[in-house]
Amino acid sequence: MAVKAAGQAASPSRSHDEPPPTPQLIQLLTPEGERAEHPDYPLDLTPDEIKALYRDLILVRRIDFEAIALQRQGELGIWASLLGQEAAQVGSGRALGPRDMAFPTYREHGVAWCRGLDPAKLLELFRGVSHGGWDPKAHNFHLYTIVIGAQTLHATGYAMGIQRDGALGEDGEAAIVYFGDGATSQGDVNEAFIWASVTNAPVVFFCQNNQWAISEPLDRQTRIPLYHRARGFGFPGIRVDGNDVFACLAVTRQAMQAAREGQGPTLIEAFTYRMGAHTTTDDPTRYRLSAELESWKLKDPIERVKQYLIRSGMAQESFFTGVSAEADEVGIRIRKACLEMPDPDPLSMFDHIYAEPSGLLEEERAQLAAYLSSFVSEEAAR
Repeated sequence: MAVKAAGQAASPSRSHDEPPPTPQLIQLLTPEGERAEHPDYPLDLTPDEIKALYRDLILVRRIDFEAIALQRQGELGIWASLLGQEAAQVGSGRALGPRDMAFPTYREHGVAWCRGLDPAKLLELFRGVSHGGWDPKAHNFHLYTIVIGAQTLHATGYAMGIQRDGALGEDGEAAIVYFGDGATSQGDVNEAFIWASVTNAPVVFFCQNNQWAISEPLDRQTRIPLYHRARGFGFPGIRVDGNDVFACLAVTRQAMQAAREGQGPTLIEAFTYRMGAHTTTDDPTRYRLSAELESWKLKDPIERVKQYLIRSGMAQESFFTGVSAEADEVGIRIRKACLEMPDPDPLSMFDHIYAEPSGLLEEERAQLAAYLSSFVSEEAAR
């Protein structure tokens, strides 16, 4: 075995002192609410379309706030907030066609909203009364995935199925999969990159880089901007301002169309910030500075759209008041729906495990039924 002599320099591919490549950020709306143009990503929106995006952002944030309150009051077991990531989710969600299939993690409440899923269905999962009980094909929005990164393989396999079904073309379909910066350290994500690349699968990898993998900062995940990783797998990577709903819409729309036309995968890194806790069980004040949070509040995705609407004269105060009132109504509705959710029959957990019943499953069902009935017998004896 060769032993390095004292003083012999190591030979890494890049010195730790060498600065990483300067990331290029696609931005169409500045934090001050000023419109910017990009030659590669033109975006022509009507005033009504812009106001619709603002409405989405407001309602999605209100749904998130209501769910946090419900968890704090003991009505939900846990909640994963999307605070600060609304533009990334609404922009990309509104870029999807009706035939496209979205594969979420457990935080894509904004994408769920854009796909038409009732927010109350999301609360069922976090209240523990269902296993995420919605039909993925009803809204082309797959079930939430708790296992970090696993959904990237699901999406890639689905996209390979699109190829084999001959569903590509200008009016065809593609898949999009959402994950966070921390998930890029998982083997599943890198394996999905390989499969998508070598098969030229019609899938868009949408990484919401909120800069914190629970308590691990981004510099513990990577030494280069995440979108540069795509180059090593042989497909394009793009970094977009994740707090800019216009840019997220334009970039995702273009990447999805490229996938539908058979040009293969794209990695989109939406550079954003997790304004709240990782989940309601987390305390971010233990591992990050308040000054960092305050600096990102100045880049709020909702406020910049509001400023643009005001400066351009596209919306009056009555519009903003109306959207706020609608948000209150949505909050009341989902709170009521949550509190009225019936508890499931405990034995129903056996109903959808296998397509056909098995002897072992029936035995376990009988054991649980006997256990539950023992409480009824004890109560009757009193």
